Amino acid sequence: MLMISPRMASGMQEKQYTPSLLSFFIYNPKFGPREGEEEKKILFYHPSEVEKNEKIRNVGLCEAIVQFTRTFCPTKPAKSLHTQKNRQFFHEPEENFWMVMVVRNPMIEKPSKDGKPATIEYQEEEILDSVYGAVLRQCYSMYKLFNGTFSRAFEAGGVELLRQKLEKFFYRYLQTLHLQSCDLLDVFGGISFFPLDKMTYLKIQSFVNRVEESLSLVKYTAFLYNDQLIWSGLEQDDMRILYKYLTTSLFPRHTEPELAGRDSPLRPEVAGNLLHYGRFLTGPANLKDPEAKFRFPRIFVNTEDSYEELHLIVYKAMSAAVCFMINASVELTREFCEQLDALVGPQLTLLASDICEQYNINRRISGPEKEPQFKFIYFNHMNLAEKSTIHMRKTASVSLTSVHPDLMKILGDINCDFARVDEDEEIIVKAMTDYWVVGKKSDQRELYVILNQKNANLIEVNEEVKRLCATQFNNIFFLD
Repeated sequence: MLMISPRMASGMQEKQYTPSLLSFFIYNPKFGPREGEEEKKILFYHPSEVEKNEKIRNVGLCEAIVQFTRTFCPTKPAKSLHTQKNRQFFHEPEENFWMVMVVRNPMIEKPSKDGKPATIEYQEEEILDSVYGAVLRQCYSMYKLFNGTFSRAFEAGGVELLRQKLEKFFYRYLQTLHLQSCDLLDVFGGISFFPLDKMTYLKIQSFVNRVEESLSLVKYTAFLYNDQLIWSGLEQDDMRILYKYLTTSLFPRHTEPELAGRDSPLRPEVAGNLLHYGRFLTGPANLKDPEAKFRFPRIFVNTEDSYEELHLIVYKAMSAAVCFMINASVELTREFCEQLDALVGPQLTLLASDICEQYNINRRISGPEKEPQFKFIYFNHMNLAEKSTIHMRKTASVSLTSVHPDLMKILGDINCDFARVDEDEEIIVKAMTDYWVVGKKSDQRELYVILNQKNANLIEVNEEVKRLCATQFNNIFFLD
């Protein structure tokens, strides 16, 4: 992706290039141990049109780097390799299975005078290992959600089946990797929770219990509103990656006009006295269609201990979405889908409307939102709760932030410092642009604040952050 920077040089503009994916490959050194068999090690390689010998050479180089670094630290293999033009990231998700991602460093093309060729300046320090290392780990987690582990495919059908699965999944998935949009939220991989009053939360819990009782096939349920999680029966790590898939891939493909209440005429079907706006986001697009197919995506959860393969049914009414997970050994029929539609549709429509009304009432009580002097990112490692006023929109293809990339880089640097120590810590940075950036780490929670106060001093900045903690976070940061 090309971005033109506003800087001028000799009457001509500099061109600024953002980070981009150069190559991505997966290999297993055990599959081609002898000379002449090197190609057998390669399980997946992007871009596929690269010449065979170059693929073998690149994989061999990565093997050598990993082996070399192991001599210094056998328990911690290489994570990344920095060069002037690019950066390589290594990840061994399963024994002997290596994933490698090569990212071209951002660069600035400066026009030269007197007709000489332009000079290219690589910005080696602009890429953060923590961010892109997390992106590579996400690639594996997302593959595992839909296919299970690499070893499982290998045991089921040998190298050929594994290669087919990798090709099918990563060919599409790598097209959704927009590396220029990656930032601190990718490191956290958190979940945004929807704020609710107790009564509405109890209504949702009651709804989930009733549905699980009526449809005994349902093993796990997750309930979301406005792309934020309210209830989940899944393990935290499984829900974390499923949440990422739903909010960055599935939901953006099914956007619809926001419905403010019960009177919207989107699908005025009456079931009893209730309007019914429910529809399947996975599975049949239209239940009335005699040709409708009742196939649902399959997901794998609890892959660390047991192994559960499940059908994923995502059903939506207005801004509320429910995920029902059912054992994959069960065959899902038209009758079951019609029963689910009739049972869940009206209730979910009513619930979505209640949540919307309650949310609007709460907003009116709290008063009109003024443009605050600060923007923040908050993350809680215990429940994976994440909150950001910096990100206006975050999907797989776009991350619109309301602050300059240089400030996002400072946030990432502070996070790297926090990762090195176990103690509670606070860091305050004055940026070149007169912004103040504050990072607080306290008891598994992290808070990053960006303040736009040009003439403030350190004491005033500290007071402002204290006020923010008192109003937004009920003084849960105990460093003061």
